[in-house]
Parts: sequence; C-alpha cells; structure tokens
Amino acid sequence: MFDLPFTYSNSHSETQISRIYTVCSSTNSGPVIYTVDAENSVKECIVVRGTDVVDSGILDRAISRGLVSTRSEFLDAVHYIPEEAIVVPSFTDSHVHSLEYGFHRLLPLDDADSIPAVVSLVKSFILSNPSVHADKAKWVYGWGYDKTRWLQETNFPSPNSTNTETWPTYHAFESDPVTAGRPIWLTSKDGHAIWTSKRVIELAEERWGFEDGKWPEDEELEGGRIMRGEDGRPNGIFLDNAQALIHVPTPFEDNLARFEITVADALANGVTAMHDAGFLAETLEFYEKLVEEGRVLPIRMYAMHNFNASAPYWGNSTKKYVNEKSRLKMTSVKLICDGAMRSGGAYLYEPYTDEPSSTGFMRLPASLLNEIIPRFVKDGWQVNAHAIGDRANGVVLDAFEKAERELRDEQDLDLKYTRPRIEHAQIMTSQDLARIGRVGVIASIQPTHVTDDMWYGEARLGPERVKGLYAFRSMMDSGARITLGTDIPVEGINPLETFYAAITRTDKSGNSPHGPNGWFPEQKLTRVEALRGMTIDPAYASFSESTLGSLEPGKKADFVVLSKDIMRVRDPREVLDTKVLTTVLDGKVVFGKFGESAEGVERGRRSEE
Repeated sequence: MFDLPFTYSNSHSETQISRIYTVCSSTNSGPVIYTVDAENSVKECIVVRGTDVVDSGILDRAISRGLVSTRSEFLDAVHYIPEEAIVVPSFTDSHVHSLEYGFHRLLPLDDADSIPAVVSLVKSFILSNPSVHADKAKWVYGWGYDKTRWLQETNFPSPNSTNTETWPTYHAFESDPVTAGRPIWLTSKDGHAIWTSKRVIELAEERWGFEDGKWPEDEELEGGRIMRGEDGRPNGIFLDNAQALIHVPTPFEDNLARFEITVADALANGVTAMHDAGFLAETLEFYEKLVEEGRVLPIRMYAMHNFNASAPYWGNSTKKYVNEKSRLKMTSVKLICDGAMRSGGAYLYEPYTDEPSSTGFMRLPASLLNEIIPRFVKDGWQVNAHAIGDRANGVVLDAFEKAERELRDEQDLDLKYTRPRIEHAQIMTSQDLARIGRVGVIASIQPTHVTDDMWYGEARLGPERVKGLYAFRSMMDSGARITLGTDIPVEGINPLETFYAAITRTDKSGNSPHGPNGWFPEQKLTRVEALRGMTIDPAYASFSESTLGSLEPGKKADFVVLSKDIMRVRDPREVLDTKVLTTVLDGKVVFGKFGESAEGVERGRRSEE
C-alpha cells in the first residue's frame, strides 16, 4: 500500500495534476522497481510528483487519495514498463573527466595498434573536417593511444619502460604533409602522457621564452618528465606534471561542444550525475559561466577543485559552491599524488617487476601532503586524493591519519565526518587494505580498470604484489565504503560495463588470466553491492544521500528503465546486452520514453475482447 497521503484534490488544475505520475512494473511480472533503500526493497510502483518521489508500493486506491479526479485521468498517469524491464535509481559516475571525454569522442585513438595507425587517424580527422584542414593553426586534440598495445605488436622489452625507444615522437607527424606543422595534442589512454607535434613544442618555447630550445631539466620537474632527443630538446612526450609546460586554455565554445557530447552520452546510458575528478581553473570557470548565464546544467555535477602545488594555499579563502538549482556543487579538493601504472608513474615501494630501475614517482611529495591534507580537512573540504601505487597509497593514508589526529584534538570531530576519498586506490599492501577502512577513507574505484589491466598486471608487479591490485573485497572487509566510477575517457561511459566488471572480473567475452570464473574471483562484488556502488554509495561520497541515490519518498525522481533485470539474469553477459530504455532526471524524461499508459493497456484489453 502507499503509505503517504496525497494532498491533491479534484479542485487542482490540470497542469498541477499532470505533474503527478506513477511508474509500475509490468503487469506480467512481479515487483521489479529496485529502490536501493536501506533494506534493498523491490517495489511494484513509484509515484512521482514534480521533481520528487512521493510514494512507492502497490498500485491501489489512488483515486480515493485525491491523486486525480477521474479513473481515465488516473490511468493516463500510470506508466507500465515493458515486460522483462526493471527500474533502478539512475547511475552516478564517481570519477569522470567530463570535458576530456568530449574531446576523446571527437578523435578517439583507442583502436590504433601502432604509431602509423595513430597518425592515420589524426590525418583522417583533419581531412574530414574542412575548417580544421583549412586552418593549420587550429589545435587538434585526441585521446586514447595505448603504447602497451603497440608493444604487444612490436615486442619492445618492457611495456612499463620510460626508455625513449618505446615512446612515439613528434617526427611521426612531421613526415606527413597533412599533419606536419600543426599543433597536435594527443593524450594517452591513462591520461598521464601527452604526445605532441613539433609545433606544440615551438609554441611553448615562444610562450615561456625558452631560448635556444633550453627546457627545464627533469630534476626541476618534480612529478613529471620530458622525453628528449639527442639534442636535449623535447621529442614530443610529456609525462604528468611536465604537461603544464605545454598546456594552453581551451576556448569556451570548444568546451561547450565537448560538454554537450558528454551529457548526451551520459543520459543515453542512464547516468544523471557525475563526480568530475579535478576541475582545472578553466574547467571550473566554464561551469560557473554556464550557471552565471542562468543555465541549469543538464546533468548533476559534483566537482573536485584541482590542487596546484605552485599556488598559495586557498582552502581557507575559496568559497565552496553549492547550487542545487543549477545542479553544480563543489565542496571537495582533488590531489593528484602519483602517476599511473600503465605509463610507469604509479609510485611503488619496490621497483616495477618489468622495469627494475623504476619505482615510479610522487607528483606531490609526502611532506606537502602531510601539511595540506590536514589543513584542507580542518577548513571543511572533502579531500579526494589520487593514489595508484602502493607506496603512494601508504603516504596518503599516513597524511589522512595525521589529519584525523589533528581534527579530533582541535575540533573534536571524527575524520569520517569529512568523508575523505582515495581516487583509484589501485595497488595496496595488505596492511593498508586493512587500514583504509579503519581510518574511514572511501575507496573510489573503477571496476573496468580491472578487466583492462588484469592482462599485464602480473608482468608489471609480480605474482605476490599483484594480489593487492584492485582488491575490492579486501577493502570492504576492512570496513571501507566504496563508490564506483569509470574514469572516462580512460574507460567507456556505459555503467552496465562497470556493473559487469565488478561482479565477474572477466572481459566481455567472459575470459580472464585466471579463467572464466574471474581474475582473483574472491575480490568480486555482489550484484547488490555493485548497484549500490553506482547509486546510493556515490550519493554518500558526495554528501547527497538525503536527496539522491535511492527511490524513496522525499528524494529526487532520478531513475532509469533497463530492458533486462540485471539483478537476476542467469548469464552475467546478458548485462552487456541490456539497453537503457528511459532516463529520468528530476522527474522529467531526458532520454527515451515511457511505455504505454494504463489507459492504453485497458483499451488494448477491451479491443482483444
């Protein structure tokens, strides 16, 4: 039964009445509306009024409660989902790079299996875009090249090597007249290595005044590296912090085009909220400009303010941004503490197994983290720290423990109150897997990284250390809360691929290095854990659980209709065949459409009789 009374009466206008509707399970199925409340209840129907869910339960006595004035009107306001379909809260992606995803979609490089193949994709992009082809000064951006794929083809000695022989150079662009002389900026799959054309290097030299091509030495670039030719000048590859030397702001119009691509793909995949993992100043300015112009963002955006080690501390002076009406919220800071495992920058206690001369590096030193993490925490910011290597995770947890002591001593508060996060938390020692829960840190994890990295993880880390790579169950057993994301554009945007990877730890064909039961299958999540990890858990991780993340009375009507019951299909691979039929944000359909109304169902039945 519906538990809450409706206050609408027969005297209400048609416009007001039309703002109430009910979504119900198919008449041929049992309840299939997964509310993701504390009991993980499954309901027959939910009732939406305006932007909110106002009730859930059995479709009963709606007219007597004043929902509508006539039976016909009531039936027109009830929508049955198709047979075999289900309703779940719409998905939140806990770790995205929203604008970067947009330019990845414009020129994706993921399928290129060699350097010439990448150049060919860039060339095709230029030739197929007349405005770009006609203007050699126009920047060309792409994302997703993966040198580990080339290494498999060319048998380079080490996929983790920072040896310049294993990396491409700008010469590849200069050898083709279509690409030569243009500013070309290509981002690696993991986002931690930029491959540029010679023109980008020349523009940076002009901008910084690097006379005679003399660039800063690597020792001067803490947390970054420039690949160089024999003359000591950059040869086209910039790792991590070195990217700042070549970065140029993106025009507002270009960012708007990227954002629109991201939003369209997100809503089509049932994603209505994103946690953007590191707003650069220009990214934040882009979103603020949209809001200042009076626009309501077409998706909920929880922003992490990027931390710049070279700038003065701003945690006690920068205002947090909470504008529920515009759907933009910024109350957290993102610290990028080390690099990525794929490009060799993840900071390890011991050298990489396949590159004994390297342990990776910290992009922010431990001394700085021990200073700024407690300061940000005490100034009321949620601290979200990117840490991938086991040593980087240990350093970050040390800093969080320091913050915990200071917060308790000075403000009598528990660190858990601030909901600190480690973004990625990929490689951890057994001691730190136990510590993350004890300290109260949320693990912001990406299951599709598992099914991507499992094929080379052991070669990189060795048979023992690899057991601490993506050890999700061990984290949860320690008491840690999790929240799931994709890290787009590093991985795909489809949250059902995240769900599948979390519960199977196999690739899309059902395979893994450990067989069809999954890679380290003891680390799998259950289906309930995976669904909560994409709904209520990210709401908690963004201080939004009172309004988002579950289909309960008083919360926002953000939900999605899926073509199959991902919670019950016997073959998990059916999850990958599941389609998003309808996406609803604030009670409004923003993708797809509802099924037939109850009035239509009754008319059909009468015609059959």
